[in-house]
This record gives sequence, C-alpha cells and structure tokens, in this order.
Amino acid sequence: MLRRKFTKEFKVEACKLVLEKGQGIREVSQNLGIGEGMLGRWVRTYRTNRGEAFPGEGNLVGNEKRIRDLEAEVRRLSLEREILKKAMAYFVEPPK
Repeated sequence: MLRRKFTKEFKVEACKLVLEKGQGIREVSQNLGIGEGMLGRWVRTYRTNRGEAFPGEGNLVGNEKRIRDLEAEVRRLSLEREILKKAMAYFVEPPK
C-alpha cells in the first residue's frame, strides 16, 4: 500500500478548518478522506509551531538539523577513535 503525501498547504488548511472554523476533527477528517489520528497530530503540530509547522521532507525545524548533524559527527568520531585504538594496540604489541 502506498503512503499518501500531503502538501503543507493542505495540512494547514485542514488545521484551520478545525481551529478557526470550529469544525470537529471527525467531521473534517471524514470530509477530506484522512484519518482522525493523523489530523489530530497535524492540529497539535500546527498549534505549537504555526509558521514552522510541516517543513517538508528533510527540512527540520529549529535546532533539529543542528542536533542531527552533531549526532552524525559523534558517530563518525567514535568510529575513528575505535579504529585508532585498534591501530595503537597493533603497533604497541611487542613482536613475537
């Protein structure tokens, strides 16, 4: 089953129907053909982030990109450290 993708504009308009027009989540989700749980998550996201809500694929909000980049650097540095430890043990070992 293919996963449906919705544009930022679609999500924002769906949220506005609930928040500004006073329609219920159940009613809006049935009219738009989407799940109530999904619409509920969209509404919560829109309430907390407004202009930064639904940034799109790969576009992270606020410090999320910085955190992701730093976590990747930590993984890389940890791997390098493990390689250097193994190399050090090889060179320090006395010949047999």
